[in-house]
Amino acid sequence: MNPINEVHVSEPGLVVVDIAAADDATALAFQQMLADRWVTSSAQHTTRDAGQPGVRLCCYLDLRQPISPFVPAEGPPPASAAAPR
Repeated sequence: MNPINEVHVSEPGLVVVDIAAADDATALAFQQMLADRWVTSSAQHTTRDAGQPGVRLCCYLDLRQPISPFVPAEGPPPASAAAPR
């Protein structure tokens, strides 16, 4: 893991997230999940450490921003499709 730059944690609410994943798609998908909820600086690529499995990605979150509501990819079924009572 790279050293944390002081500016990235200079105030409460600023977070550095170091992601380790099996592949690029997984790391970038996780970063996108974070970005959907908080302001984040997006990394455009992952890195590989020689001799280490998987990939790494580092992103920076600002938790001081309002949290976006989580909207699942598939919402609940419409009321008309619900099981009879």
